[in-house]
Amino acid sequence: MRSATLRLLAAALALSVAVACGPSEPLTVTTIQVGRSLNSDDSIATHTTAFKPNETIHASLINETAGQGTVSARWVYAGQTVYEEMKDVSFNREGATEFHMPPPSGGFPPGEYRVEFQVNGQPVGAREFRVDK
Repeated sequence: MRSATLRLLAAALALSVAVACGPSEPLTVTTIQVGRSLNSDDSIATHTTAFKPNETIHASLINETAGQGTVSARWVYAGQTVYEEMKDVSFNREGATEFHMPPPSGGFPPGEYRVEFQVNGQPVGAREFRVDK
């Protein structure tokens, strides 16, 4: 009985230390990247703002410090939201949060697009890009 109680107390202590050591600050975005492909850390490998209709479009938010929050991306074409994503993230150090918009059947229509980002419901920036024939 005593051994089980000690294990339970040790597990509770480890959990409280892990929670206390986790990031408690809101996520702060320092850079927004757009491109064709990703690095293994979810940052953009091939930067561009010009895409072909059949390409997946990637965007990454870069944070240079620890933080946590709910991050959302809203993809806009011709003034209309065409795709949205939301992720809960938590970083103990710098990191990247990747979003992507896969091409629809038949590809993206050519034109000007915009991806807008929020952290915890607050705007943190946007990037414009285009799709060419």
